[in-house]
Amino acid sequence: MKIKIQSVFSKDFARYGKVLDGYDTKELLSTLDAKTPMPADSTVYEPGDANLEALPVAKEFSENAYGGMPVQVGYCNGFNTKLNCFEYHRGSELNIPSTDCILLLACVSDIEKGKISTRKTKAFRVPAGTVVQVYETTLHYAPCCDVHGSDIAPGFRVVIVLPKDTNTEKPQIKEKNLEDKMLWARNKWLLAHPSSSEAKSGAYVGLIGENVDLSKN
Repeated sequence: MKIKIQSVFSKDFARYGKVLDGYDTKELLSTLDAKTPMPADSTVYEPGDANLEALPVAKEFSENAYGGMPVQVGYCNGFNTKLNCFEYHRGSELNIPSTDCILLLACVSDIEKGKISTRKTKAFRVPAGTVVQVYETTLHYAPCCDVHGSDIAPGFRVVIVLPKDTNTEKPQIKEKNLEDKMLWARNKWLLAHPSSSEAKSGAYVGLIGENVDLSKN
């Protein structure tokens, strides 16, 4: 399934998030590149990283972008070209890449009876150094490598800012409704594609259709 790749600066992105101005991310991204791993054939995610959270800009994210709420500053690095899953949180997410990357997105409102077609997926390119807010109402997952024709970038490093304790250990709950079946970690609701490793690990299967793969775009 081919998908059009748009810019986060396009009008179409306004439904999913916005670009935040005014933050100096040079030290943040240099620390990300110097202190965090980047697997060549997989992705690694860390909810909170001490080196990143010690930087002055981390406090700025908490005070300005989140209005004084506690946040965690972590990262998602590696190599990926597939959608695999959609997730959402209670609270927006900030993505700040040190290399250009692609975000695959959809809207929570597109979920019908616990399912969403992968044809609802939209792709947006995020230039290196851009601070992108992904709204609470936006479905997303791991970033993808920037794709130029048939060439694939060697990998990505992306700072991920979220409300404190998001994506940590799943709380033990008694399921009350369908959404409860999607809870995969703390403040993380997940809908997996049947071909994904997450589905094989027991995640709720909620994606219908072809798994988007930008390497075939």
